[in-house]
Amino acid sequence: MSRSFDLIILGAGPAGMSAAIRARQLGQSVLVLDEQPAPGGQVWRAVEHVAATPAGTLLGDQYRSGAAIASAFRACGAIYEPGSQVWQIEPGWQLYLSRNHAAEVVQAHSVVLATGAQERPAPFPGWTLPGVMTVGAAQILLKTSQQVPSDPVWVVGSGPLPLLYMVQLLQAGGTIAGWLDTSPRDSLRRGLPHLLQALPAWRDLLKGWKWLRQLRRAAIPIAPGVDRFAVTGTGRVDSLTYTTADGATVTVPATLVLVHEGVVPSIHITQTIGCRHSWREAQQCLAPDVDQWGETSEAGIFVAGDGAGIGGATAACVSGELAAIGVAHRAGVLDQAAAERAAAPLRRQLASALASRPMLDAMYPPRPSTFDPSDDTIVCRCEELTAGDIRRAALIGRPGPNQIKSFTRAGMGPCQGRQCGYTVAHIIAQTQHRPVAEVGFYRIRPPLKPLTLGELATLDIEEPQ
Repeated sequence: MSRSFDLIILGAGPAGMSAAIRARQLGQSVLVLDEQPAPGGQVWRAVEHVAATPAGTLLGDQYRSGAAIASAFRACGAIYEPGSQVWQIEPGWQLYLSRNHAAEVVQAHSVVLATGAQERPAPFPGWTLPGVMTVGAAQILLKTSQQVPSDPVWVVGSGPLPLLYMVQLLQAGGTIAGWLDTSPRDSLRRGLPHLLQALPAWRDLLKGWKWLRQLRRAAIPIAPGVDRFAVTGTGRVDSLTYTTADGATVTVPATLVLVHEGVVPSIHITQTIGCRHSWREAQQCLAPDVDQWGETSEAGIFVAGDGAGIGGATAACVSGELAAIGVAHRAGVLDQAAAERAAAPLRRQLASALASRPMLDAMYPPRPSTFDPSDDTIVCRCEELTAGDIRRAALIGRPGPNQIKSFTRAGMGPCQGRQCGYTVAHIIAQTQHRPVAEVGFYRIRPPLKPLTLGELATLDIEEPQ
């Protein structure tokens, strides 16, 4: 007989841990499924082991603050099962998962998806060569094993994460060859209309200004307004070529290039369940529609944290607690008045935590060429399909992403479109001269993650009598 819980939470990052803690305080039985080996998510990855070490000091106060939440999470009484991979969700709600090479189905009255965000895929010529990584991947290595690149690194991208990583890398003894800033030249002008709204988050703004000042003091070469760039090499990266804001072409030696073009909500699970989504024009991405508790259009499915819209760790913690209160209200544990009383201070905290988002979105929009790669640029890494392949297929009638998938196999590899979905949608929109919001996204099919036949064979499902 399958296990059953009041609430199942997917992900043990800031949102998932906070939701579990609050749900347990409200007397709910909770199962937390996490793909990672330990709680923390990306923001607080390995925080239980690193926070109290010199490396934790290097990573900063916000990182170390995750240790207290991880400790409270461990003690809250939720059942925590790391190394769990959910590959299907069915109404009921039944979750199919694999853990320790065996499959299982578990059931819950409500589900909180706290699966966070992913770095926006940003294809460019040479991005599949060894020596190209995302800034987020490099930061994972710094957090989990204190790995510092031996050679000077080139950082390409925009937004807070590249600034934070470069500062952390310098403090860890690394060296930076240069930063190609891909934010618009007028990013400050774009952000000014939102400055008053962002003032409640002045500490975050001050932090970003301090990071910039540290980089300038370290005399890091900065090329502003970069849009087009490419890497070349035989077997691995050996050079980086970019176009400056004034049109000049520059080629420099490079052995490690770190790229970051912002983050987007992880929507594969909400897409496969059938939750309603809306197009976020400012960041050119989809996000699930949620109510004040984080509940989606599918009753009993809640989204907390960056999966419902990018807001950062503080906002994720608060939204996790709100989701737990919403789950308890839905279950009848809290009446409307009690739920509202519990939620009121959290909503004020959430508004403060999100105050700077409109300003950041305006200052750091996606780089235009992210969605307009050259014909010879690979966009689907799994199937090794180029932008030219997608453009030619897009001219066959008026296909959408799912027809393009049938024509070319784009999005049919192990990542299931996580690395090419938005790029393919934009290429279709440009080729067919229609809005990308109208084009939409791939239809996500189970299994959500690859699993072996051996794992599937272990699944024990009771037949109806």
